[in-house]
Amino acid sequence: MHEPAKARGKRRERSSSLEVPPPEPTLVPQMPGKGGQLPSAVSQSATASSITLAKSVSSSSSDQGSSPKKTRQAKPATKSMPVKYETCDVKDLVLLISNMLMELIRFNDDIPLKDGRLTRFHSRAPPGISVIDYLQRLTTHATLSPPILLSMVYYIDRLCALYPAFTISSLTVHRFLITSATVASKGLSDSFWTNNTYARVGGVSLKELALLELEFLWRVEWRIVPKPEVLVDYYRSLVERSEGFEIAEPGMENHEALYEALGKEDHEVSPVNKED
Repeated sequence: MHEPAKARGKRRERSSSLEVPPPEPTLVPQMPGKGGQLPSAVSQSATASSITLAKSVSSSSSDQGSSPKKTRQAKPATKSMPVKYETCDVKDLVLLISNMLMELIRFNDDIPLKDGRLTRFHSRAPPGISVIDYLQRLTTHATLSPPILLSMVYYIDRLCALYPAFTISSLTVHRFLITSATVASKGLSDSFWTNNTYARVGGVSLKELALLELEFLWRVEWRIVPKPEVLVDYYRSLVERSEGFEIAEPGMENHEALYEALGKEDHEVSPVNKED
């Protein structure tokens, strides 16, 4: 499997000289059964391949009434993604995953909590850091590779299927991300950081992360390594459902990269003259 470039060969802890921004913010836990009123969150299962869910939400909103015609704007350039997810830019993958998570959050936050059921992943209030900034923080300082990021998306489906009380919302998404990042790194990489590093980067205490990790593993029945073809399906689904992104045709990646490097705009090749 893909290994973090800076943590190869053994478990290691980042040196104290490495600049790691302070946790922002500290994720305050809300334990089940503690009481207290929480904002409306989630009660029904929403999954990552509810990639269909996001589409249905957008289509239903467009059906409500007709708006006046507006001047048609030029379509933004489409970004071509590599066929193999292993070679894609993690920044692009972070953007795709964050957009998908935000669609789930917008949908699930409108659903009241069922019987006030809380999970260990719930916070008292939504943290002040955005989803994309938090995921980018984890990716940068915990060295998350494309297989690890896609496995985290896979975990959403698996956890929602096996643990109906859990759904992705503004109250659960941050704790889910740091927990799934920790679990995926250990399950897919030969070398990984210590829990102390993951806790510091994620803004939770070491004890809290250990409890989250154990709860997560128990809920998914300790099955944390998805098959390669599953990750391929999740990658393609993320790209295909995202406006402005597309998967490059097989064989075109090297072709386009070559001409871009040569500074060629036209990909025309003059015919070869054959001698009689």
